Amino acid sequence: MPGSGMMHIGELAERTGLSLRTIRHYDQIGLLAPSGRSEGGFRLYTEDDYDRLMLIRRMKPLGYSLEQMGDLLRALDSTRSNDARGADGEVALAQFLDDAQERRAKLAQQLDAADEFIGLLNAQIEK
Repeated sequence: MPGSGMMHIGELAERTGLSLRTIRHYDQIGLLAPSGRSEGGFRLYTEDDYDRLMLIRRMKPLGYSLEQMGDLLRALDSTRSNDARGADGEVALAQFLDDAQERRAKLAQQLDAADEFIGLLNAQIEK
């Protein structure tokens, strides 16, 4: 059984709402490596892994590519270093924040347009 704070991929999938296949794919492409392996070779994940996966999941609706997700994760990782990479990571995070805010604003505009369209349809039905 996993050690304290460790979970199998099935529990991680259940908690995140992502499929086992998606989590395994993220491992294969380097977005989310398991923090450990059981004696039987099963992937084991920590709460930090869960947080990382939830960050990835939250990027999906904003239309980020897998490559961009990797860039963000590398920027986050580099902010934890005490060298020049940390400063570079901070700059990259600020750029991601600006970009995410722009993407959110576009989605809000699309939602407004969708609400307007639904209102027009309702008005037609009620005639």
